[in-house]
Amino acid sequence: MFKNFVQRKLEKYVVKYFQRHPEVKLIVVAGSVGKTSTKRAIATLLSQRYRVALHKGNHNTAISVPVAILGIEYPENIRSIGAWISVFRAARKRIKDPTGVDVIVQELGTDAPGDMAQFQRYLKPHIAVVTAVTIEHMKFFGTVDAIAQEELIAANMAELAIINRDDIDGKYAQYLTNPNLDTYGTTGVAEYRFEPQDFDVEKGYTGMVITPDFDEQIPATIKVVGEHSLRPAMGGVAVAAKLGLTPAEIAKGLSLIRPVPGRMNILRGVEDSIIIDDTYNSSPLAAHSALQALYSLQAPQRIAILGSMNDLGNLSQSEHEALGGMCDPSMLAWVITVGEEAERYLAPAARARGCQVKSFKTAIDAGAFAHSVMEEKAIVLAKGSQGDLYLEEAVKVIALMSEDDELVRQSTQWMKIKQDFFSKFS
Repeated sequence: MFKNFVQRKLEKYVVKYFQRHPEVKLIVVAGSVGKTSTKRAIATLLSQRYRVALHKGNHNTAISVPVAILGIEYPENIRSIGAWISVFRAARKRIKDPTGVDVIVQELGTDAPGDMAQFQRYLKPHIAVVTAVTIEHMKFFGTVDAIAQEELIAANMAELAIINRDDIDGKYAQYLTNPNLDTYGTTGVAEYRFEPQDFDVEKGYTGMVITPDFDEQIPATIKVVGEHSLRPAMGGVAVAAKLGLTPAEIAKGLSLIRPVPGRMNILRGVEDSIIIDDTYNSSPLAAHSALQALYSLQAPQRIAILGSMNDLGNLSQSEHEALGGMCDPSMLAWVITVGEEAERYLAPAARARGCQVKSFKTAIDAGAFAHSVMEEKAIVLAKGSQGDLYLEEAVKVIALMSEDDELVRQSTQWMKIKQDFFSKFS
């Protein structure tokens, strides 16, 4: 009851904010995977011309979205009436004060059917970007079709929708009612796309950006790894072009894009190795894409540390087996699994392909084993879900961390959660 009261009050403040400041454009980002990377890419490009506000984390729930849009610090104790009174006071001040921003970029998350309708109730975005429709939270959604219906509500509630043509099956067009629609991606079917010409693991991709807005192609460099990592950047390009950025501004913005910590982030490792830190979370689409990216890189040794993929419901066995089936012994020296589902389903499928496989209960043990078998100039992919996996702790064992490097879930609160979790195995 109290939560509903807080949520509705916050929603009213957001409505009042945009009524008071109609010049501020709201851009929302929804989708099964890639929301944070796409949000950051959009903000990086738009910052070449506009004052952009975004929450650097992933406050994307019904109660945290209004707070993030208003740029107010989310209370540590959400059960504290006093804390929410302070938030309400800050919201009223934010409404009255000069805005200080031109564009707000906001994630919208969905865990179950009906979540997006809560946002639709009060948000009127200028642009909505939908990053993907794929397997997520299957316990509540049941089918990918249900996920498509939920995620594409975001596209329908905006003035303009921009969707990832590569990661949203064309059959889901039946759920799109917004006539103002554009597409982005890395394949020829997308209107806003990137055509790579060269790749270097240190420098990223060089190539040409193709858009319907400009007669000429835009030469650009994007410092990411994996074709799927280019798509968030192209989502950013589509939004930037719609908001009037020039080719020069777009090219400069693309050159500034960097991977979000825990999302295909390149780190230096022991034995002069390269670590692909993709530990923030995992789903079948993201895990398959990460493996393909690993295979595309030249190295004397490749190792995949693959954690269980959570929230797959009755698809867990088939999806873990499918990922294990993607493990190619000609490409991988070792497949190292972490977690029960990966050990039960992924590991046997990888062994059936002829891979060397080692399974562990904890990420720390997996990291220690990887350290023991790594050869000079190896490339290691670490990919897994966050709940009870925490593969970033495996990365700690094998990476040479600098002050500029970041891992996910390193706050005091998260470290306490992980300490309690790992203590069960000591």
